[in-house]
Amino acid sequence: MNELDIIKGCVKNDRASQKALYEMFYGKMLGVCSRYSNSSDEAQDILHEAFLKVFNSIKNFNNTGSFEGWVRRIMVNTAIDHLRKNKKNHLIVSTVYANQKAVNIPDEAIEDELFLHIDKEEILKAVQELTPAYRNVFNLYVIEEHTHKEIAELLEISEGTSKSNLSKAKFNLKKSLMHLIKTTNDR
Repeated sequence: MNELDIIKGCVKNDRASQKALYEMFYGKMLGVCSRYSNSSDEAQDILHEAFLKVFNSIKNFNNTGSFEGWVRRIMVNTAIDHLRKNKKNHLIVSTVYANQKAVNIPDEAIEDELFLHIDKEEILKAVQELTPAYRNVFNLYVIEEHTHKEIAELLEISEGTSKSNLSKAKFNLKKSLMHLIKTTNDR
């Protein structure tokens, strides 16, 4: 069954087509949802809620642009909605790093070479370890390519907070990855 047939079947609420669509995008979209959640259970909840939205609104897909991109947008928007509902739990900004001393980080050329040897799973794990506020802004800015103004509107924070959280996220990622490199080199 090709993508167009699956879409047509889903419009008709055909269970086999819905299952095929779910299986087609499950892995990629779980990855998207995981970037915005604190646990695998939470990511699963977001994923399932988003798939329900996909199935309920698939009749509105107009075959212009990428279907996967359309599904992805629903996943991200559902994750953002989830963040808004649980704002108290997810968007608390940590100030722990504000008074930390600068980390001894090599110059950019050496740093780029070092980062080439880090496994993508290790990078994703480092992103997951960011505080929710930093991780969400990082994902929206770096991965989803939103502007700080858009992020501020989506997360109901100020543009300044978005910029600050991105800066702190990058600093913490760099610090975490440098620690990982140092640990690996010391073995």
